Amino acid sequence: MKRKHTLNDLKSVDYISLNKKTAIHEAGHAAAVYFGNKQKQLPPIFFQIMVKDCSYNHDNCIAKIEGGRLIHTLPVSLEQANSHHSAKHQYLYQQAFEADIVNLLAGSLAEAHYVARRDNELISPLLLPLSALHNYGGTDDLDTINDYLQCFIADKQQQENKLAELFLTAFDFINDYPHWYAINALADHILKNSNRIIDYSEVTTVLDKHFSAAKKHTRY
Repeated sequence: MKRKHTLNDLKSVDYISLNKKTAIHEAGHAAAVYFGNKQKQLPPIFFQIMVKDCSYNHDNCIAKIEGGRLIHTLPVSLEQANSHHSAKHQYLYQQAFEADIVNLLAGSLAEAHYVARRDNELISPLLLPLSALHNYGGTDDLDTINDYLQCFIADKQQQENKLAELFLTAFDFINDYPHWYAINALADHILKNSNRIIDYSEVTTVLDKHFSAAKKHTRY
């Protein structure tokens, strides 16, 4: 999972804003992997966040999560993807397939939410078509999602229907206040981290602390 800009994109960019968007993007991925997989009772996935500073090399501004996917290697064909004999195994594979796509979408959706809130603009699934995620660092993630769909679903219309369904799931996750509060807290933590490398335990500690605080606040 990564988010990057080319030199042409950066010619008129405020770099402080860019770094904040980068941090929000990666925090969105991390929160979706951690909270989303736990909510679905899927196995915990260990990862670390690495953010490379853009200050000196604007043509290579990259932030990414290392790890974080349930399916490490995509099958080479639909036949291979559907070759599992156990119905339970097929169900778990489907769960992993859907979770990975939601987690991939969460980064650019978090960035889109951040930009909309920063600019006092409304945001909703109707106002944010899937193709707009290219504008929020989502190109690589969308390419990966397309690879997933090609491997697991043969029919083009079924691919589009499944992606629309998972897009709404990811949007609702980001739009949930405790999740959004935790994402913002993790983004700030990323920006303050002098090493630009944050391990799994540190990420989850930050997420749990601020998610719990937000849940407590919403009760009153």
